[in-house]
Amino acid sequence: MAKKKLVALTGAGISAESGLKTFRDGDGLWEGHRIEDVATPRAWLRDPALVLDFYNMRRRDVLAAAPNAAHNALAMLQQYYDVQIVTQNIDDLHERAGSQKVLHLHGEILKMRSERNGHTLYDIREDITPGMKAADGGQFRPHVVWFEEPVPMIEQAIPLMQDADIFVLVGTSLVVYPAAGLLNYVQDEVPKYVVDRRIPEVSYYSNIIPIEQPATTGMQQLLELLTCSNAW
Repeated sequence: MAKKKLVALTGAGISAESGLKTFRDGDGLWEGHRIEDVATPRAWLRDPALVLDFYNMRRRDVLAAAPNAAHNALAMLQQYYDVQIVTQNIDDLHERAGSQKVLHLHGEILKMRSERNGHTLYDIREDITPGMKAADGGQFRPHVVWFEEPVPMIEQAIPLMQDADIFVLVGTSLVVYPAAGLLNYVQDEVPKYVVDRRIPEVSYYSNIIPIEQPATTGMQQLLELLTCSNAW
């Protein structure tokens, strides 16, 4: 018998417990920088060296981090379900935990591309420096979606949401669009588990099951719930 399709939409909250900070914490600054200064196309045009330095530090942070219990729980669910993860995160912690199907809406910090070409990707685990250029002569930039840029992977994410038999939302505040709008594509009758220390506004959706816990403890609770004999 085919496994049920479990689709998880994850955000910064699932990686926060691995030590990766989210720009929406505290005073709204991201590691001491305004978003407008380090994560927009205008910032890149104005001061590419600053943008590169900022994302070089993000890359180092990701490489130093490790998957936590929430990442591991989603990977373990693959034993019971056909699990597809759609993540807003640019880290690779889902993959390192063992998840096989991961779609990155906002790019991947361990990849880079020419500023002239968004399609040819290169692996990168070191720093990107000014003067590092692709074969087309363009400066390499991080393969991340900046604010004010389109999110091309959203078109691949929509049918995944539509096909879900079970939906899990973990560690996202549902305030960053278009990712936040993906929940609108999940069928009404599908159970929707929401795991977050602060449950976002989801009252207008049907079949919501809130688990108001940090991602690590909440996903452990969900793992137990979804792997009991009568859940699948």
